[in-house]
Amino acid sequence: MSSTLLWYTTRATGLVALLLFTATVFLGLLTAGRASSRNWPRFVQQDLHRRMSILALVFLSIHILTSVLDTFVHIGWLAIVIPFTSPYGRFFVGLGAVSLDLMAAVMISSFIRGRIKARTWRAIHWLAYLSWPIAIAHSVGVGTDARLLWVDGLVAVCCLAVLGAAVWRFNESAVIRRRVSPQLAGVRVSEQGRTR
Repeated sequence: MSSTLLWYTTRATGLVALLLFTATVFLGLLTAGRASSRNWPRFVQQDLHRRMSILALVFLSIHILTSVLDTFVHIGWLAIVIPFTSPYGRFFVGLGAVSLDLMAAVMISSFIRGRIKARTWRAIHWLAYLSWPIAIAHSVGVGTDARLLWVDGLVAVCCLAVLGAAVWRFNESAVIRRRVSPQLAGVRVSEQGRTR
C-alpha cells in the first residue's frame, strides 16, 4: 500500500511540478520581454515568477523524494544529481537529473544574485530554457502517464504556451532593436558632428 501511495504521489507531484515550471518559464519569458500593463505591472510578474519557481521546487522535491523512496523500482540517491546512473530508466531518469542540475544552478544563482555580476547571472539564468525541454523529455520518456491522452494534451499545452511566449519575446526584442537602432545611429552622427 505504501508503495502504491508513493507511486501515485510521484506521478501527481511530477505533473504539478511540470505545470509550475512551465508557468515559471512562461512568466520568465514575458518578464524578460518587458511585457507589462497597468493591470499587470512588471514587479507583479517578477514576484509571481519567483514564487512560482519556489513552489515548483517544492513539488519537484516531493517528486524526487517519493521516486527514490518507492521500492517498486530502484532509482538510487546518487541518480538524483549524477545523470545516467539510475538502474531504472537510465536514460530518461538521467535526463531528469540533468534538468535538476541545470535548475539548481539557476536557483543558486538567483539566491546569490546580489553577489555576482548581472551578466553572469543572466548567462546562468539561460540554463532554465535548456532545463525545461529536458524536463519535458524526462516526463514523456519515463512517466507512466505519458500513454494517457489527457497527459499528452497537458504536455502539448505546456509546449505551446512556452513556444508562444518565446516567439512573442524574440519578436518583441526585434521590434525594440529596430526602434533603438535609428536613435543610436542619430546619436552617433551628432557626436561625430561635434568632434569635427
